[in-house]
Amino acid sequence: MADRRGILKALGPGFLFAAVSVGVSHLVQSTRAGAGYGLTLGIVIVLAMALKYPLFEFGQRYAAATGTSLLEGYRKQGKWTLVVYMILTIGTMFTVLAAVTAVTAGLAFQLTGLDLSTPLWSALLIAACAVLIAVGRYPLLDKAIKLIMALLTVSTVAAVIAALPKFSGVDLWGPVDLTSVAAMGFIVGLVGWMPTGMDVAAWQSFWALARRRQTGYTPSLRETLFDFRLGYIGTGVLALLFLCLGTAVMFVEGVTPQKKAVDFAGQLIDLYTNTLGAWSRPVIGIAAFTTMFSTTLTVIDGFPRALHLTCRRFFGPETQKEVAASAVRTLGFWAWAGILIAGGMGIILFFMKDLLSLVNLATILSYVTGPFLGILAYRAMTAADVPEAYRPGRALRIHAIVGIVFLVGFFLFYLSTMDWSAS
Repeated sequence: MADRRGILKALGPGFLFAAVSVGVSHLVQSTRAGAGYGLTLGIVIVLAMALKYPLFEFGQRYAAATGTSLLEGYRKQGKWTLVVYMILTIGTMFTVLAAVTAVTAGLAFQLTGLDLSTPLWSALLIAACAVLIAVGRYPLLDKAIKLIMALLTVSTVAAVIAALPKFSGVDLWGPVDLTSVAAMGFIVGLVGWMPTGMDVAAWQSFWALARRRQTGYTPSLRETLFDFRLGYIGTGVLALLFLCLGTAVMFVEGVTPQKKAVDFAGQLIDLYTNTLGAWSRPVIGIAAFTTMFSTTLTVIDGFPRALHLTCRRFFGPETQKEVAASAVRTLGFWAWAGILIAGGMGIILFFMKDLLSLVNLATILSYVTGPFLGILAYRAMTAADVPEAYRPGRALRIHAIVGIVFLVGFFLFYLSTMDWSAS
């Protein structure tokens, strides 16, 4: 009974991980993988989830071990690591915000029918997120998202079961041309955000410390890992379910994913209505929109929080109450939030040719930063100041190294497929 109570008190960061992960990587990338290649890229999804696992786990493990965030682990390696982290974060955050907001805008149109442009919808959604963060209503949405995530999961499972007859007598394994720049670019992007960008490893440590202060309970390593693994495995299963839906409704029937955010959002909702019936359209519309809105909200909160705390690490070590404190009341947080919003909206207004191209760019950039952030997390987790009982064992260390080597090697292979002479 005591163990059960401890696990219940520890639950939370893993659900937040699932909430931020089940966004573009699932609703867009996994669906596109099924639409373009059938079940073939399911192997890539499983491989990415397996090889990147320890690099994400280290965020929550480090917080449990030290009572501080992963950023403090970076600082202890030298201030140069903070510079690297800031450069990598700034290099990806604008495209990440633009991509998740554009998808959310498309779903908002499908849900409401209000014929506003994608930039205008994006501006309204970002403003709503900023207000929610400013007035402190994020915890309320966090509670609601757990119910919405459950609804989306149940609906997706039901839709896949209903679509099973479409798999009968059809070749579900589409060919993948590994010499094609377009195919390899898509696969690199799929891995880059499967289950999410490596930035979230540091955010995991923020959430774990916030949960500890919220409950007043310090979970054991076993309880911490149970929470994380529950969220991590859940995101992997959902990614495969979206792959199956894309295969059943789009690959089998030869449907091409639309490039415009509004049109693709309509196709996404059609995945469910074509299998469950027209009655499910409003239910799925609300679930999908709320899921993506939560992702957008988390991005607008997460990047500025991380950069604000990183700047503070240049001036000294992390205090026990700092991460869970009200960062949203600080000038530094809102300065970074303003930079993030301005950059994200600038991409949507001036550089977004189509949704799928924007998603490809955002996910490939995240892929490039992944190995570097993974190395920083590995060095922090295996440092001498981390208690021995919390350090990863030999098998997990080898697992992490293999994951980093794979990410680097696969990207080099992708570069080898490109025709540099053409440029």
